[in-house]
Amino acid sequence: MLRFVKHRRITGTVWLTADVHHTSAQHYDPARAAFKDFEPFWEFVTGPLNAGAFPANALDGTFGPDRVFVKAPPRANVSPAEGYQFFGEVDIDIDGDGDGGGGGGGEMTVRLREWDGTVLFTRVLQPGRVGQ
Repeated sequence: MLRFVKHRRITGTVWLTADVHHTSAQHYDPARAAFKDFEPFWEFVTGPLNAGAFPANALDGTFGPDRVFVKAPPRANVSPAEGYQFFGEVDIDIDGDGDGGGGGGGEMTVRLREWDGTVLFTRVLQPGRVGQ
């Protein structure tokens, strides 16, 4: 699929994932990868919102990950009562002026948040840019 995205010149792909029971942000780049036929992209992971939390495992090097941010417990199956409960938020400014109207823009802001809304990590991505 990554090869297809590259060869079709589809830009600005972002992966939003969950079910690893911690929160993290990874940037993938073929310059660091074993598999080279793709364009750089971001993956944002977050969860759970009410389940046991787990440490972050080492990332496989196939797609050249760089874990830019991670918050995870030190041991497996940490109770929700102990924290480590996360959610994510994505805002897209569709016209560039922040009022939610139309007309272009497209800047995307991803926030990884703690259960109480505290922002842990923020990344702003521009539309159509490869490898940002």
